[in-house]
Amino acid sequence: MSPDVMPEAQVAPALTDHGDKADRAHSRARAARRRRIVVTASRVLLLVAVLGLWEVLSRAEVIDPFNFSMPSKIWDQIWTWMTHGTALGSLGEQIWYTLYEALLGWVVGVVAGVVFGIALGRITLLADVLGPYIKVLNSIPRIVLAPIFVIWFGLGPASKVASAVVLVFFPVFFNAFQGAREVDRNLVANARILGASDRRVTLQVVIPSATSWIFTSLHVSFGFALIGAIVGEYIGATKGIGLLVAQSQGTFNAAGVYAAMVILAVVALLAEGLLTFAERRIFRWKPTSSDS
Repeated sequence: MSPDVMPEAQVAPALTDHGDKADRAHSRARAARRRRIVVTASRVLLLVAVLGLWEVLSRAEVIDPFNFSMPSKIWDQIWTWMTHGTALGSLGEQIWYTLYEALLGWVVGVVAGVVFGIALGRITLLADVLGPYIKVLNSIPRIVLAPIFVIWFGLGPASKVASAVVLVFFPVFFNAFQGAREVDRNLVANARILGASDRRVTLQVVIPSATSWIFTSLHVSFGFALIGAIVGEYIGATKGIGLLVAQSQGTFNAAGVYAAMVILAVVALLAEGLLTFAERRIFRWKPTSSDS
């Protein structure tokens, strides 16, 4: 018998084992698809049930339709803004104005949080000196800074960007700081043995290791950026979704307040979807919950 030819007794178990693995993988994929369908359908049914109950109770005046409005009036308000614009201009302009402030504040807050978090995570002396001050600043309710920023920077976008920055900075900072502290010491030691400088260790070992920590904070921080922009606009602005909320409240237009909230929720969900997509592309090597 040629040594290159595998005996039949060995070929059959190998093929059977390969087929079993393929069947198990196919079954897991099919179960994951079914689960996604069930979860999506359940979410849709829950939303429809809540909105339907809200509509019925409002029309029956079990709850006050003036104060609580109803989904149909909220949709009518959104449609009116989409087709006829708002008192401040087109709806798209208001969304873009708020989104611009939130995005700019988010980017500045993320960059500052990552830089300071990595720096303090790497330099113990710097962390010991600045640690108490950062804890004090973090204990301040940052929403109350919004009126101060309006006084400092006026009604323009700068005051809203500042509000977004202070809300974004701290969650990103603490995650980046913790990520820098949790780096595997063996990796750092091996890099130093190979002659890597502090700069190369930080750029090629510490930052990549802390990336998953940083991405975790990005999901929460963009919502904070939107909150900062909206609060700043609510206090004082010339345009934006926050000003729409303030005007709707001033005219006792509950549907307008809810309509603005729905628009913000859609923007936040789209941003969350983009962040999740980017995270999955960057961390393709990480197993997802469906893979386990």
